[in-house]
Amino acid sequence: MNIYLKDLVRVSEGVLIKGDNDTLINSFSIDTRTLKKGEVYLGIKGSIVDGNTFYKEAITNGAIGCILDKNTNVDREFLKDKDVFILLVDDVILSLQQIATYKRSKLNIPVVAITGSVGKTSTKDMVASVLSTKYKVLKTEGNLNNHLGLPLTIMKYLDEDIMVLEMGMNNLGEISILSNIANPTLSVITNIGTSHIGNLGSRENILKAKLEILEGMDKKVLIINNDNDLLHNLKIDGKIITYGINNKSDYNAYDIKYNLDNLTYKINLLESTEEIKINVPTESFVLNSLCALSIGMYYDIEVDKIKEGLETFKLSSNRMEIEKIKNITIIKDYYNASVDSINSTLSYLSNLKGRKIAVLGDMLELGNYSKSLHEMVGKSVYEKGIDILITVGSDAEYIASEALKLGFNKNNIFTYIHNREASLKLLSILESGDIVLLKASHGMNFKEIYSLVKDGLKNI
Repeated sequence: MNIYLKDLVRVSEGVLIKGDNDTLINSFSIDTRTLKKGEVYLGIKGSIVDGNTFYKEAITNGAIGCILDKNTNVDREFLKDKDVFILLVDDVILSLQQIATYKRSKLNIPVVAITGSVGKTSTKDMVASVLSTKYKVLKTEGNLNNHLGLPLTIMKYLDEDIMVLEMGMNNLGEISILSNIANPTLSVITNIGTSHIGNLGSRENILKAKLEILEGMDKKVLIINNDNDLLHNLKIDGKIITYGINNKSDYNAYDIKYNLDNLTYKINLLESTEEIKINVPTESFVLNSLCALSIGMYYDIEVDKIKEGLETFKLSSNRMEIEKIKNITIIKDYYNASVDSINSTLSYLSNLKGRKIAVLGDMLELGNYSKSLHEMVGKSVYEKGIDILITVGSDAEYIASEALKLGFNKNNIFTYIHNREASLKLLSILESGDIVLLKASHGMNFKEIYSLVKDGLKNI
């Protein structure tokens, strides 16, 4: 399905000051450093940098045209010998969304939309892995799941059979916008946790925000994690498909067996018992895989192909990456952090053989709930039988204080504000056979701890 410049002009109600109306539009870029030849450059005005000022660099780097703010001072002398277009609009971001909405309206393909407090990106990648065994899939790259990332993904569509789109949010109303752009044919809510609770005020409001995913759907079909307390017994004006471990669901995993770097479980499908294997060893990924499996079944993929898609799935970097260095096992899981994800990882750690060291950092964006939620993690550290606890950050100190209050050995708790201090302490206590978990919100930059410890171990 082709989009032309004249479509952009009409949909955005912009003013074309240069260009050929029949120019074919394929994809957009908002960054001149990563822009590919033939893309359209979007001048996004941020709080610090005004992308409109980089239109010359975009054209020099191969952009076929630019959509810019109407107030941009365009150098017509620079443009006069350039075979490009310049479209001026009232609001560049709104124009991108309008164009993506238009393109989506012309596509007669399934669109799977995925949201949730945690696990969105991994679930999206797992779903895409399963669907790719039968269909050509366009998916959200990385976690480009917001008001820019989602329409940019839609504009990349060429000839794929199905889209898998991740939807994130910080506040009420944001997923509503994304859903109305994407017009999903199937939606997923992975869980309702505490991410962004500082903005939304309660888990009930988080649920309300996530349910906005239904607003852009013509026929509502929703897949949910039935083990989540706020999703269990959810009612909507449409069809619900459920998956879970503990609560009776349409798709239930049982006889789960955890290993160091994989897990297996059984599930009843089409009157037969199947064994599923995935190469990520935590309970949260049992649930993520059940979600992907249920979508595979919904789209009539053969069971053997679903199993293949699950087994060949690979995590993105910094998510449950397991590495051995001089007989020290390091678990890198610091892409993000929430109470649910930390508890899941601590459960996995508790089942491994060896001295268990948890290096835990601040969970961010929790607002007034930060103290109580970090204390919940401290309780989990104590209950899971972790041997040594190292915390990094001011809020993470609540993890340590709660674990100590419950009876954790005070000689095995160490609290720090900075990564370097924590790294030096960790290096000083490591012994052969230790298992180290590095877990924190992305903004804590725990990659620094990993790098310092890795370099330190190599020099021993």
